Amino acid sequence: MTRGDYIAIAAEAKAVRGNCASSTEYLFNPSSSCQRGTNENTNGLLRRYLPKKTSFQNLTQEDLDDMVWEINSRPKKCLDYDTPQEVFINYNSERRS
Repeated sequence: MTRGDYIAIAAEAKAVRGNCASSTEYLFNPSSSCQRGTNENTNGLLRRYLPKKTSFQNLTQEDLDDMVWEINSRPKKCLDYDTPQEVFINYNSERRS
């Protein structure tokens, strides 16, 4: 894909969701993991629970919920050491006020 392809995809996404003033698009090269730090870090956290070639057939919804809870309860540097859960709750409470 070229940069033009990414720009076209971003324009299409913006047209679908409308002009939302609070959204920002970041374009990155899919083959450059260094451009997707938080995403790659989260993938690494998931790999602690689900190593490559893990069968998903024996996983229950409770197992998955536990993994999600543990990952979302970890403080993250990109969130000023808040947890994603705290940021989500704060964001929702600010919107209701």
